[in-house]
Amino acid sequence: MIEMRDCNPFLKPKSVAIVGASDRKTSSGGAVLRNLLLTKYPGKIIPVNPSGGKILGITCSKSLLEIKKPVELVVIVVRPDLILQIVDEAISSGHKNLMILPGGFSEAGTEGQIREKELLRKTNSAGITVFGPNSAGCIHLNNKLPFAATFLRDLPLGGKIALISQSGAISEEIIATGNKNNLPISTVISVGNAVHLEITDYLEYLGEHEECNCILLYVESINDIEKFSFIARKVARKKPLVALIGGRTTEGSNAVINHTGGSSMTDNQASSFLKDCGVIRVKSLRHLLLAAKGFGFFPQGIGKRILLISNSGGPGVITTDRLIDSKLEMPSLPESYSVDLKKILPLEAAIANPIDMLADAREDRFEATFNSALKYCQNEYDAVLMIHVVPFMVDADPIIKVMARLAKKASFSIFHSMMGTLENKNKWFQNMEDSGVAMFDNSEDMAESAGILAQYPPLKRDLEKNI
Repeated sequence: MIEMRDCNPFLKPKSVAIVGASDRKTSSGGAVLRNLLLTKYPGKIIPVNPSGGKILGITCSKSLLEIKKPVELVVIVVRPDLILQIVDEAISSGHKNLMILPGGFSEAGTEGQIREKELLRKTNSAGITVFGPNSAGCIHLNNKLPFAATFLRDLPLGGKIALISQSGAISEEIIATGNKNNLPISTVISVGNAVHLEITDYLEYLGEHEECNCILLYVESINDIEKFSFIARKVARKKPLVALIGGRTTEGSNAVINHTGGSSMTDNQASSFLKDCGVIRVKSLRHLLLAAKGFGFFPQGIGKRILLISNSGGPGVITTDRLIDSKLEMPSLPESYSVDLKKILPLEAAIANPIDMLADAREDRFEATFNSALKYCQNEYDAVLMIHVVPFMVDADPIIKVMARLAKKASFSIFHSMMGTLENKNKWFQNMEDSGVAMFDNSEDMAESAGILAQYPPLKRDLEKNI
């Protein structure tokens, strides 16, 4: 039986002490405290600073030894050479869960390796669990107990997608780009050196919680392959796992050693291993974000049969190429749909898959084409992808209003891309996304996101067969 550590004190603590808290804006300890306040964390917060007094209106303790009742989590944000002293204070005062954010351990040469070995000796003998070190912390925007012990500059928007990452910088970029693209990310875990809590611990925890329906992974090395495989296969039967593996090239592998001290897999090893685990593999940060976009709307993925509707020929061509590259299928139009489209569309329109409604298509043509698809294609396609180029002579606003209303009637998944100068982009995207439509800035991203989502159902079926 695989033993897992309890992640609750690190994701949902009821009380927190921040050792190294400060009111300086450039201080990591100050950033952690401000982020806790920003999330409106409802638990007890105790800043710890030798100067005492108050920080951001909260009374400080001068050390952990002054705290009468141990808190559920101690966040340590001090210089590396002071950390073992703080650990000794935690041991003496009965604190059992430490989140250590600074580096200066196994990744930092001989001195750091000695420090990490001593950290493990002390905490193991005292029954203490360590998150990190060398970590950017974690964010878990649970509705009842929102929590963010991190010095990252931004917080995600919230939702049902989680990220587990072996890089704080990757975490920060995913949050920043995710916020620009309205991605429903709620949980971000930067694992650091993972002396106790590893990727598999967080994976197991998030796999059991309904507040998360898709897990993204950025991984450079896996310490226990067998343990990861067991947990990943169990979780992937319930929800999609999408992994970006760093260090798949020889040069990248050398960079992994310099970054975390771990050893990475080769490209072929990573593909084979992840497939066996039921994990979708992507090879770029962009594709990890496209996975988040798609699974945010369709957490169980989609089938492979795609209907592509466009109002422009060129984007339809390159998107078709991208769909086929992504191993998706574009079945011919049902005869009944083709007959109906000939009545709806101009003679110059392309009545095939992809459909080209022509650039001057207004809301009446969009509505009629889509309504006909609802009538004749509900059982013929798994997803409808739409390309909406916005030309100067057509007002996009009424088209969006019509399509947002019709989208609610569809049984298939709907993706919609808008291209061109989009003066009301935020309003248009929000209107469509409120109706359950995944929106994209360009049609190739849309096609690639669909391709990623289509990988999940067969992986899940294979896992279920082999229970």
